[in-house]
Amino acid sequence: MALLNLGIVAHVDAGKTSLTERLLYEAGAVAQMGSVDAGTTRTDSMELERRRGITIRAAVTSLTIGDLSINLLDTPGHPDFIAEVERSLAVLDAAVLVVSCVEGVQPQTVAIWRALRRIGVPTVFFLNKVDRRGADVDRVVAQLRQRLGARPVVLTRVTGQGGHAAQVRAVALDADPLVEAVAEVDDALAARWLADEPVRVREVRRAIRTAVRRSVLTPVACGSAITGAGVRQLSHLLADLLPHGRDRNGPLAGTVFAVDRDGHGRRAWVRLWSGRLRVRDRVQLAGARPETVTQIAVSEPDGVVVRPSVSAGQIAAVRGVSARIGQHVGDPPRRHVYRFPPPTRQAIVEPVDPAQRLAMFAGLAELADEDPLVDLRLDEQQAEAVIRLHGEVQKEVLAALLKDRYGVRVRFSGTLTACIERVAGTGAAEERVQERGNPYLAGLGLRVEAAPVGHGVEFRPGIEPGRLPPAFVAATEEGVRAALRQGRYGWPVTDCVVTMTASRYWPRQSKPHQKFDKSISSVAADFRNLAPVVVAAALRRAGTRVCHPVERFDVNLPQHAVEAVLALLGRLGAVVDDTTVAGGYLEVSGTLPSSRVPRVVAALPDLTGGEAVLTTTFDHYAPVTGQDLPALPRRGPDPGDREAWFRAVPR
Repeated sequence: MALLNLGIVAHVDAGKTSLTERLLYEAGAVAQMGSVDAGTTRTDSMELERRRGITIRAAVTSLTIGDLSINLLDTPGHPDFIAEVERSLAVLDAAVLVVSCVEGVQPQTVAIWRALRRIGVPTVFFLNKVDRRGADVDRVVAQLRQRLGARPVVLTRVTGQGGHAAQVRAVALDADPLVEAVAEVDDALAARWLADEPVRVREVRRAIRTAVRRSVLTPVACGSAITGAGVRQLSHLLADLLPHGRDRNGPLAGTVFAVDRDGHGRRAWVRLWSGRLRVRDRVQLAGARPETVTQIAVSEPDGVVVRPSVSAGQIAAVRGVSARIGQHVGDPPRRHVYRFPPPTRQAIVEPVDPAQRLAMFAGLAELADEDPLVDLRLDEQQAEAVIRLHGEVQKEVLAALLKDRYGVRVRFSGTLTACIERVAGTGAAEERVQERGNPYLAGLGLRVEAAPVGHGVEFRPGIEPGRLPPAFVAATEEGVRAALRQGRYGWPVTDCVVTMTASRYWPRQSKPHQKFDKSISSVAADFRNLAPVVVAAALRRAGTRVCHPVERFDVNLPQHAVEAVLALLGRLGAVVDDTTVAGGYLEVSGTLPSSRVPRVVAALPDLTGGEAVLTTTFDHYAPVTGQDLPALPRRGPDPGDREAWFRAVPR
């Protein structure tokens, strides 16, 4: 049986979850359609999803159309969860982008479309809500061309739009307007059409299939997920025009795109590209040790069913492997996978009941394990959890998950823009054993140097591996990385190289007739605890620069609002790189400090009458200028104060 891994994507409230339910119902996979308003949809399993009527986590369900088996991925539509959409797109064969015929192209529609193009996912537009008052198919098709730069080809026609009795029927593939549209991207078809030779339906169908695979043409289907109008025609398009997954022979290859937990524990969702994976197989994920698969559950129309194996093209939930999202088994196809930018906001998470602090820490650690976008930093000494975020809705989601799953009520405080520190020059420092009050039986020298942007933190043992036990080298690296989580101004330090330049330790000794005595022998903790003191001194000599996040923006403006919006961008410190005119709208692109993006978002509706489409994405970190550098209060003892550190972290 042919396989199709299909994503349903859309701006929030465009109707993608309702479309998923309708497709399941029409295919006979469910006996009754679920309702978003009633919280009975099959894919929104989280209590918060049902309560708010939005999709937060990507969910997989399956159906069958004829001899085609389809795995449907229902993905979030809220801007705060674009990452969930992005990482799901990389494992899809194709996608349906749902657009409301009433609201038309919306900001998140633009963001998702650009992601689909960037990753190279063949796409079909479904123009939903043709039964609603204000529906206008022609207007929305024009927006697809103007706002998205798409080349749509409309394959269904609506009668009675704007009313509950709206009907949809397919357009004949040999109709002149359709042949003309397809001929624009297919030279062979164009030659036959221009020569007035008869064009067969199968030739047009073949040309559309090829154009969809090349992403140069996008089929458009119209309908209503609520009434079911047009959904049967959409199903035929999915089976007929979209590229299917192939059952490839060859070595095992797969991609982990989600991690979650159910009543039986942790499971990793894997799209298998080639080969076959069986229970008891030992698999090696990139950068990890081989692990044994203990259970495989495959997504099928009857639900997620436990099976002895999973084959290429299928999606399965796998247990027994400590996989992380984005890891690969084997060598999967190299698509243009989106690397999600770092979060630009951070906040402190606190339990409402202080007695639940440890339970909160444990819950946050599990959620961070499931979702790499949860950038969590726990400070057990200060009993604080600092989390980095992409938006305010993420706070609500985390709070709901902690309450529903772990019974912990939390609050957020101290929300601010998340900066970093970069090393400005080169600095070195050294601490000797039992000198200047050093209480640890360890001597250590470190040099800190600036590295290129994007290099991250690199630790080099230098000449020490042959002189120092491996456990002490590893402990030193742990201490170095821990120290760099808070720089001179409290922000994480990155893009640097730290090299060991000296070391000394006391070999394993014991007093006569006694076992090992720590008081006269060095242990790994000596190096782990001394390293932050040396790092702090080296950073003081090297210097650091505080850098704030800067986002790249693209804003699509109606002509009457251009002057007012450009003035706003100028006041907020935006740098405009380019302006182009398309379809009567001005496309303005440039960069803007992340901290000022919310002010643009808040002002645009009034300045443009709700017509502006703004998309932003993290671009780079830039040095903060001026006298008042943003600083983050230090969590825990300060290794820059030697005496205070030695008192707070005794041997």
